[in-house]
Order: sequence, then C-alpha cells, then structure tokens
Amino acid sequence: MAIRIIVNEPDEVLHQVAKEVKKITPNVQKLLTDMADTMYDAEGVGLAAPQIGILKRVIVVDVGDENGLIELINPEIVSMEGEQFGSEGCLSIPNLRGEVRRAMTVTVKGLDRNGKEVTYTGSELLARAFQHEIDHLNGVLYTDIAERVYEITPEGEEKE
Repeated sequence: MAIRIIVNEPDEVLHQVAKEVKKITPNVQKLLTDMADTMYDAEGVGLAAPQIGILKRVIVVDVGDENGLIELINPEIVSMEGEQFGSEGCLSIPNLRGEVRRAMTVTVKGLDRNGKEVTYTGSELLARAFQHEIDHLNGVLYTDIAERVYEITPEGEEKE
C-alpha cells in the first residue's frame, strides 16, 4: 500500500492536460493501485493522476455502489444525457465546495489495468464522479465551471 501526496490548488499540474498512456506497464498498474490506496485513505470517491502530480490519463472512482473500484486508463465520455445540479468537492481543493451542473447519466470508455477496453454507464453520483475526474485530465477544476463556490467548515458545513 502506497499513499501518494495529493497536490493542492494552485499547483500548475492541476491546470495542464494529461498525456495519453501509450503502453500499459507494471508502473502504470502500480500507479492505479497507489491511486486507489490514496483515494481511500483520503476518503474520496475519485482521483485523477494529475492530483498526485502525474500527467497521465488515468483515473480511479469508487462511489460505494455495485461497481466497486473502477480503474480507467485513457477514459473518455462517449455519451451524456439529462442534467443534474449539485454540490461537489475535490481532494485537491480542501475547505471549498461548489454548485456544479453536470450530465445526469454518462457512458465512459477506457482501458482497464490489463489493456482491455471497458465501458461503464453511470447516473447521479457515478456520472458526476466520472465527469469530475475526466475534467482533471483536461486541466479543468470544478471551481472553473461552478455556478457558486463556498467555504466549508471542518465538519463539512457551509461557512456563514
């Protein structure tokens, strides 16, 4: 188990476009494992490689549903439907949350840790997590697209 350090805003790596993974190597597989360990340790539901300072198109997501841990290499959104509006936070932006408009349902495709193409369709929180993490790969933070950003207390309540 290797916990990586999560990069915080305003680190420039969070605003850069991540590079496609051309070949899945043992190092890429270790990266996936370390990212999942880091996400769980930080009590997050998703993590993108740029959040640990690595500009590769790799994400991990686990929203606590029947899918469990989802590992995606070179993920892309292939369809979006509907709309949801709600609160988002980010492990790279502590003490802030934002109201963000996202698609209600998305289908994403990418490669798993063995190089097999996989497709997932998710709604609500899973759709939000996919969109949020893929935004990270494009150098976009939720604060860039939020309609409102606000501070939160250590207990997770909105500051007055």
